[in-house]
Amino acid sequence: MGVNEQMKKVDLMKDKANISRTTIDYMKVVEKENLRRVQALQKLRQRNIGTGLMLGAGVLGIYFYTIFAVRQEKFLDDFDEPATTSN
Repeated sequence: MGVNEQMKKVDLMKDKANISRTTIDYMKVVEKENLRRVQALQKLRQRNIGTGLMLGAGVLGIYFYTIFAVRQEKFLDDFDEPATTSN
């Protein structure tokens, strides 16, 4: 086949006489296997999204806790400069 050529689409109703029963059975087996593979990939994608959301929530939680904890340190704010004595 050339670069721009495509195989023509098979219509099972029109081409029924040209397709053997074993080919049709094999097509059904391949279709079922492909459906099983797609379902497994969808389940994996959902688990990956859940894991990503949990990791993101953990990172944001640590970030905001750190900002909150650092904001509470006011030991330098209460530091009074020593009074100057006049001689």
